[in-house]
Formats: sequence, structure tokens, C-alpha cells
Amino acid sequence: MVKSLKTFQNLSKTKQDRITEAAITEFSEKGYTGASINVLVESLGIAKGSIFQYFGDKKGLFLFIFNKSTELVKERLRVIRDQTTNDTLFSRLEKTLNAGVSFIQDHPLIYKLYMKVLYDAKIPFRDEILLSLRIYSFQYLRSLLETARENGELRENIDLDKACFVLDAVMDRFLQTQTIRHLDAELGIYKADDAVIRSWIRDLVEMINIGIGVPPETDNSLKTE
Repeated sequence: MVKSLKTFQNLSKTKQDRITEAAITEFSEKGYTGASINVLVESLGIAKGSIFQYFGDKKGLFLFIFNKSTELVKERLRVIRDQTTNDTLFSRLEKTLNAGVSFIQDHPLIYKLYMKVLYDAKIPFRDEILLSLRIYSFQYLRSLLETARENGELRENIDLDKACFVLDAVMDRFLQTQTIRHLDAELGIYKADDAVIRSWIRDLVEMINIGIGVPPETDNSLKTE
């Protein structure tokens, strides 16, 4: 842990939260390049030097708030993974997608910050950030798929790496479409109400089940002795 970050963590929780929330707002609204430390410190009523003392530079501040934001996402995924160990893979995928929707609703600025990183090629360290996110997503999905394979839920010939790739792509695109209009293609996902979103999630998971799940006629749980 860098010395400057320790200085920040010595502040009261109230002050830490104020700085963190203000930084998330500034970066999510303006992106990395457009965000201004001057505007940030003015809104907070603190000295500009304090930001550099706490985080080193603009990059350090951005990485701090982005990592803090992604930890919130990871915590939700850990809860889903740990609390659904006895569920089927497809129930777990449905709960994962619903958790993603809830997160966007609960933390719109954090998700907007993710969108800025995803589409702003000017961020100098963007590739490293996105790579770390994709690796975590693949690890999470693979853990679900490995459990499903052990439980006999998957077709025998399913390549888990390729399955992770497809699941990650479908799930991430679905979540993005709720906030980015041009991705919707007039399908009715963009800013849809909860009932529509839940219906979409159920149907997507059912399609995934058909694609990688054990066909009903070979599912031992459906056979009679």
C-alpha cells in the first residue's frame, strides 16, 4: 500500500466517502481526460494539494475509485456464488444477471464510469483495467460452469473456455443495452421496466440452457427406473 493512500485512509470515513463520491461523479460524467482536479477540489472545499497527497496524481485517484467501485461488483458476485452453491447453473446465471441489473439501478454513476472506460480509448491504462475485469468475469463464470459439469448439468462436449466467452459476451451486452440506446436495436431493453427485464433474463437463460445444458432425454433426473 502506497504511503499516500495510507494518508487518505487515516481520514474519517465521512471525509473518505465525500472525496470518493465526488471523484466518481467527476470521472463518470466527464471521463478520464475531461475530469478536472480543480473542479473536484472546488466542489469539496479542500486544497488541491490534498488530492496529490492522498493519491499521488490524477491516475492514482482514478485507479483508486475504479478499483473501489469494482470491488462492490465483485462482492455482489461473491455473495451470489457462495449463496447459490446448491442451485442449478441456470438458476445461478439468472440470479447473476438480476444482480447486475440491481447494481446498475443502485449505482448508476459507477456503471456509467465503467461505460466511460469501455468506450474511451484515450484512457492511457484502459487496456490493463479492462483485461483485469474480463479475467475476473471469466474466473467467476468458469467456477459456475465447473460446478455444473461436476453435477452433470452440461453437455459432455462443451468447452468451458468457449462457454465462458459466450456467457460473458451475452451478459455484458445485455446489461450495457439497458443504458445505451443504440445497442437496443429497437428490442425494448433500453430503459425497460423490471417486468420486461426479468422476462428477457429468463428467456436468455433458457436459450443458454438449450445450448449447453444436458438435453432432457439424457437427463438422468428425468428418467424413471
